Amino acid sequence: MFIAVDFDGTIVQHRYPKIGEEIPFAIDSLKLIQKELKHHLILWTVREGELLEEAVEYCKQRGLSFYAVNKNHPDDPAAGAPTKLMADMFIDDRNFGGVPDWGFIYNSLKDNPGGCFSVDIFQNRSGQPKPKKKGLFGW
Repeated sequence: MFIAVDFDGTIVQHRYPKIGEEIPFAIDSLKLIQKELKHHLILWTVREGELLEEAVEYCKQRGLSFYAVNKNHPDDPAAGAPTKLMADMFIDDRNFGGVPDWGFIYNSLKDNPGGCFSVDIFQNRSGQPKPKKKGLFGW
């Protein structure tokens, strides 16, 4: 599976254009996702030029490398590359509901190798469905 991963707010705390502190377990979880689960990681970030190089180097110094950076394939040319990434999954702090903790992400991928989560986003941490509300706003 190809998984696109954002940098700011997902791997590190938002401090753009600086690099924030690592979000706990982000890099270790991503390395496990690569090594144990054999998924391809693509760094997909708004960073460009020197700021992008700094982000890639930050990860590399911590033992995390990417299949591709801001493109679908390592051999895609930088200029003229498609603007839409063809990933199977995106891990991004701007997702609906934000980024779950990295333990949840790793375990979900481990337990569901095809990437289809059986966990309903409206369930609580115990796995039990939340009671249904009467209308759109619970009235």
